Amino acid sequence: MMDKGLTGSLLAAIEWRADTILSFWIGAAAGVLAVGVVAILLGRKLRLSRQETGKARELAEHVTRERNLAQEELVHRLEGERELVKEKLQFESQLNAFEKYASLAQLSLGAAHEINNPLLGILSHLELEWKDANDEQRKEIEECIEGARRITSAVRGLLDYARTGPLKLSQVDLGRLVGDAMKFIENQPLFRQIQMQNCVPRDVPTIAADANQVSQILMNLLLNAAQATPAGGSITVMAQKVRFAEMVELLVRDSGCGIPSDILPHVFEPFFTTKRGKGTGLGLSITQNYVVRHGGVIEIESIPEQGTTVKVCLPIHQASPAVVADEVIS
Repeated sequence: MMDKGLTGSLLAAIEWRADTILSFWIGAAAGVLAVGVVAILLGRKLRLSRQETGKARELAEHVTRERNLAQEELVHRLEGERELVKEKLQFESQLNAFEKYASLAQLSLGAAHEINNPLLGILSHLELEWKDANDEQRKEIEECIEGARRITSAVRGLLDYARTGPLKLSQVDLGRLVGDAMKFIENQPLFRQIQMQNCVPRDVPTIAADANQVSQILMNLLLNAAQATPAGGSITVMAQKVRFAEMVELLVRDSGCGIPSDILPHVFEPFFTTKRGKGTGLGLSITQNYVVRHGGVIEIESIPEQGTTVKVCLPIHQASPAVVADEVIS
């Protein structure tokens, strides 16, 4: 009886242990299954999140591209409008210049008739007076004749400015030209109280140029410098060959009042002048025209109350069609 009871107890214990182990494994399997299901769900959510993030990134990139394209188009349009405004201003400036040139042509034709005809009579009379004059009187008469001829040359310059023609080329020695110009003006009232300095070296190359036009360029620059320079000031003329270029640089520097920055861009415009009642506003316009016709460049640097420097660069040789003169200015 005792053996049967012990055996039953043992069997019951074995069955309980088996049920416990089975329950454990069933619970473990259920837990693993639950973890797997959760992992699968989280993976799906992660993939969906990544897809949404990718779509959001693509949308953001698309918006950025569209914004950049819109900005580029806006900048392009603004640049186009700016160019149109610039072209409009240039066209208006050219139109104003053409109108001034037309007025200048009419003025030149009238001046040539109204001035040259009386000058011919004056020159003829002076030449007759010169024949009967003594040495001292002849010197004064010769100065008058030279002045009258310069007036004639200035009128011819107006005509040349309005109706361009071929250059009358000759070999021009700038040192000699500057010396002659300073000798001519040294006794003029405007220059008497100004120190004139000719710093042109002898080894400056001669240039192929129209001697009359280069002389007019120099005289215009000297006149402008003298008008801006007070008594006791100085005007210096220098020249040198430009390095690495077949050009000669002519400098006219004064210690005068200078040119204000707001006026400087307009100094080459025809009829532009700050000398009320004293100037025609054509001197620098004609000067620039002569320089450009020679294939040169003219620039002005100025500091108010300190002075002005005008730089004229002229080529040593001329390639443009021109009339070659027999004279050699040397």
